[in-house]
Amino acid sequence: MGQVYDTIDDKLSEWIGRQRMFFVGTAPLSADGHVNVSPKGPIQSLRVLGPRQVAYLDLIGSGAETIAHLRENGRIILMFCAFEGPPRIVRLHGRGRVVQVGEPGFDTLKARLGFDRLPAARDAARSIVTVDVERISDSCGYGVPLMAYQGERTQQMDWIASKLRKGDDALMTYMVEHNVTSVDGLPAVEPRWLPHRDNDA
Repeated sequence: MGQVYDTIDDKLSEWIGRQRMFFVGTAPLSADGHVNVSPKGPIQSLRVLGPRQVAYLDLIGSGAETIAHLRENGRIILMFCAFEGPPRIVRLHGRGRVVQVGEPGFDTLKARLGFDRLPAARDAARSIVTVDVERISDSCGYGVPLMAYQGERTQQMDWIASKLRKGDDALMTYMVEHNVTSVDGLPAVEPRWLPHRDNDA
């Protein structure tokens, strides 16, 4: 039987920290817009900041739907599934805010949250998403299969390394080419904040 919680207490925070990954869902305001769901991980890229606040490190990727939707309306849900142990799903509904790489305060926030210790954070961090959680709930999770964890994939770090071999600006150039707007044309990454690029890029 599902339950709604007042806060993310220590017990729930510890459970979240034991999961391998999480999912993020957002949507534009337009009825014709595309809903987006993204897998995120490893779990070390997430922080429980308080009883009703979380944050996660967002890495450079092929799309920027979450950023665009949060800039437009702020609505977000984080979902955690137990793929090991007793079945459970936890959902955190809330309002998110994006602090983009290069934006004032990004480096300070990244250091304060300890994201500097993540291997990809130094070169491939795109933003930090903070979420003020409005609803905390769980459900049975009976439909989630039991799966054995084998390890993290290497392709993301390999891709980052391949871009860095092309020069210091390669990742920033990739964001300008692929992350400035969503699939619906909503503004996402702001080029003016990107390091090592002219403001008119």
